[in-house]
Amino acid sequence: MLAKRIIPCLDVKNGETVKGTNFVNLRSAGDPVELGRVYSDAGADELVYLDITASHEGRKTFTDMVTRVAQEINIPFTVGGGINALEDVDRMLSAGADKVSVNSAALRRPKFIDEITSRFGSQVCVCAIDARNDEDGWHCYVNGGRIRVERTLLDWAKEVADRGAGEILFTSMDHDGVKQGFANEALAMLADALPIPVIASGGAGCREHFRDAFLVGKADAALAASVFHFGEIPIPDLKDYLIGEGIKIRK
Repeated sequence: MLAKRIIPCLDVKNGETVKGTNFVNLRSAGDPVELGRVYSDAGADELVYLDITASHEGRKTFTDMVTRVAQEINIPFTVGGGINALEDVDRMLSAGADKVSVNSAALRRPKFIDEITSRFGSQVCVCAIDARNDEDGWHCYVNGGRIRVERTLLDWAKEVADRGAGEILFTSMDHDGVKQGFANEALAMLADALPIPVIASGGAGCREHFRDAFLVGKADAALAASVFHFGEIPIPDLKDYLIGEGIKIRK
């Protein structure tokens, strides 16, 4: 069994890390470069940085930040937000990122996934999926969770894998920032159906939630934000706990 990964996520707006609940009510969580260094030193396996506004000016600010992050940390990191064309991917990789995360752009034009993977390799392409469990089942959303599209979570996830994406980052919008646990039933459904790794996102509130994401949800990695940003769960303590629960974790 491959070692499970712990991944802090940093949402970046105007050069600072922010965190919200259910995709709204944002509050500041500190400098993204400094936080990245702290997480790298604390034993995080990877990091994810998301430019949540991705305006043209914000994109320049974000690219500069990616360059600084690459100089400060020694673990892989993924960047996302406003990745709409191959030149965006090239710019982020040139700035020092290891992977890019695509979401809305891929749903609007699925062939974008093929283009990324054929030019840069599958390992570079993380496909983020924001989904909500509506009355008629799990559906995907775009534009930061604002607009529902008529693609179901499972069908889209299968297509993403078929098109060559290296990983899926699945965020349950219902669970985001609520700290009541990950969407383990949906995670297990994805894990059973897909040949590529699934990263769990949305819902971490305590150490047991990470354990359940791995054991019940069968996730390959677990991503969280506020519990790390605000010091609620130190990463070394979390890793010790998970090892004690019989889960293979990198130390």
